[in-house]
Amino acid sequence: MLVINAESVHQSLNFPDLIHALDETFSRPAGMPQRQVFSLDKSASHSDAFAVLPSWNEKAIAVKAFTYFPGNPKKDSNLASLYSKILVFSRETGEPQALVDGTSVTFWRTAAISALGSRYLSRKDSSKLLVFGTGNLASFMALAHASVRPITQVTVCGRSEEKVRKTIELIRNKRADIEVMLCTDLEKSVREADIISCATASPTPLFDGDWVQAGTHTDFVGNHNHDRREFDNKLILKSSVFVDSKINVFAEAGELLLPIKEGVFAFDDVKGELGQLCSAQINGRTSENEITIFKTVGTALADLVGAQLVFSKLS
Repeated sequence: MLVINAESVHQSLNFPDLIHALDETFSRPAGMPQRQVFSLDKSASHSDAFAVLPSWNEKAIAVKAFTYFPGNPKKDSNLASLYSKILVFSRETGEPQALVDGTSVTFWRTAAISALGSRYLSRKDSSKLLVFGTGNLASFMALAHASVRPITQVTVCGRSEEKVRKTIELIRNKRADIEVMLCTDLEKSVREADIISCATASPTPLFDGDWVQAGTHTDFVGNHNHDRREFDNKLILKSSVFVDSKINVFAEAGELLLPIKEGVFAFDDVKGELGQLCSAQINGRTSENEITIFKTVGTALADLVGAQLVFSKLS
């Protein structure tokens, strides 16, 4: 059994190959029970947690396990808040094949899933990308979207100018052909964007939904809590809504759960999920003026694809 570290994951993956593998996998039958997230301290609102995400297809069986200890960095600067591993088994024999660093795979597959959604939901001529967030995922999001659309300009929005500039540098180092800039006028940036991609820990909407113009595609990956949301009711009421996985989004995402609780939206208003787009069971964007939302919380099947692709390249 191979033990594959983060460095090997980053060296093995690229967005064109990963997005193709995800598209192919999500178009076919697969097993993916609802993921299980266990709070280790129910007295706290955002406590230490442990999660298990199983999935399988015709090629492999995988289970991702991760721990989330948000107080770790305060205890020790060398500690991360999240640790993750993916165990891959042969679908044919059940033999363990690889133990893969899950944190690095998560960066790649999260961004690749968003880009795959964009390929079905954004306008083909989309050239201006607005990225909210300056965490480890932010540069991956920009690079993934730029791999499926002719992006010529990326604007990065974040609370810390220092972190924004670091994110800009990471994107420029990989795509010198793209103009990358700091957001200095939030409303103007939102109004001019063709694609808006959000990966933040914000508990409240990042911008006014009225600013989003006809034809814009919006993408939200940052929130996994039922009482938080990265976008407001104004946006959801004028958009076509798609999700990566109903079973997970309907259990976790405040972006949908709060409007439903407030009586302005319903589960049936969701147009469909990623697998239906990939298998052509439903249509994606239907007009140049349509505003689309793609809400994701992550899936075990995407973890399987990323880990299995790394294993196939290294075995």
